[in-house]
Amino acid sequence: MVTNTAARAMNENARPMNPGTAPVSTLLLLAIVGLSALGLFAAPGLVERCLFRPYWFWRRGQYASAVTSAFVHADLGHLFFNGFTFWAFGFGLERAIGSARFALLYATGLGASAIGTYYQHRQDPGYATLGASGAILAVLFASIVYFPTSSIYVMPLPVPVPAPLFALGYLAFTWYAARHLRGRVNHDAHLAGALAGIGFVALSDPAALARAWHLVLG
Repeated sequence: MVTNTAARAMNENARPMNPGTAPVSTLLLLAIVGLSALGLFAAPGLVERCLFRPYWFWRRGQYASAVTSAFVHADLGHLFFNGFTFWAFGFGLERAIGSARFALLYATGLGASAIGTYYQHRQDPGYATLGASGAILAVLFASIVYFPTSSIYVMPLPVPVPAPLFALGYLAFTWYAARHLRGRVNHDAHLAGALAGIGFVALSDPAALARAWHLVLG
């Protein structure tokens, strides 16, 4: 689900330029926007079929929903915030790490967010979720590791926030929210996706994580 902080998030060192240089990001964004728009305006039944329901994942064999739910959104605002955040971070990160690794990162974030959601809600037959936020947060947090000196705009603050400070604040808030707040926002998916982004870089490119640590802490 979308977060309020995502509305004006922009990694200043990873701004998208020519989408032709980021084919995976381009295809993912087109798929997210296209399928979400189809579900919102032409085929509302598509959204219902794509919802991820952890309780029914094994009981009814709804395995594909762990993936399909990440390509539909609840409304235009939800789609806009997720799409904008992905546009702001995904294209530049793909150019930095390569298309194959970027695709694997996105898949890792999507899988981690689905696992986090399943673990927390597997006993709730009425719970359902949708949206690409978990996978997109994996991209966002991996981007912070690769561009640790960048800044991020967070609504409604009028000045940019250093990316590492944003990361710490966001993780703390999401950890708290996942345990104490209830509502439409899937904080479990957000937390799992964000941690997956950091973990992916730590495993696939530990030098980048070490470099970020050095730049931030000196």
